[in-house]
Amino acid sequence: MKLFIALFFISLSLYAKSIAKIPEASGICYIQETNKLIVVNDEGWIYRLSTDGAIINKKYLGDYDLEGVTYDKKNKLLLLVVEGKNSILLVRKNDFSIIKEVKIKKKYQGIKILENSKNGIEAITMIGDAIYLAKQSKIKHSNNYVIFRINHLKNKKAKIKKIYRHSFKDIAGLCFYKNFLYMLSDKKNILIKYDLKSNKAIQIIKLPKSAQEGLCFDSTHLYIADDNGNVLKYETKKLGIQF
Repeated sequence: MKLFIALFFISLSLYAKSIAKIPEASGICYIQETNKLIVVNDEGWIYRLSTDGAIINKKYLGDYDLEGVTYDKKNKLLLLVVEGKNSILLVRKNDFSIIKEVKIKKKYQGIKILENSKNGIEAITMIGDAIYLAKQSKIKHSNNYVIFRINHLKNKKAKIKKIYRHSFKDIAGLCFYKNFLYMLSDKKNILIKYDLKSNKAIQIIKLPKSAQEGLCFDSTHLYIADDNGNVLKYETKKLGIQF
């Protein structure tokens, strides 16, 4: 069994290709209409990449510890998570100019969900108009393992509308693909296919050990932002993801 597991990790590692070097890469999303990747990092930088990893342009946004990025197709905006501040930056996709910053209210139905340190926002994704965020949860107590939803960013502060409790530690990346939520556990090195309707995992795929911080899909590949300084590219069919 140990030999099988070792060979499995080796084979998965062969499927992963480092296509770009970005210091402390912490979030990634794919924009279908332009066929480009957007990557953010812990040092306040945002990058536009080809799907082969060529850096097209980049911009320093400021003293922000960016932990995730998603694309709002309807409004043609990028939404960036700022760690420690529990806020979202709204950024124009073409020139990376900042429109505004929106704070997330910390409580849901009177219960404190967010904090500014170990229990802040770690990842973001969208489906339709709904925005989903992951709470950082490196601590052991499973009550802290939470995905939550907000509906809009029109006001100065956004209200948490619904929470989903799960059993996976340290969710560092989120992405919707083909109507399922995909989550990355940085601590466990796993990719989780999750059904929010039933609030349960559909499939779990073990990944080679790295510092996974963000994920996205195009039609044939999975991309992972690695905090060790890489953008990784996998062929989804070789990962065995059940579509």
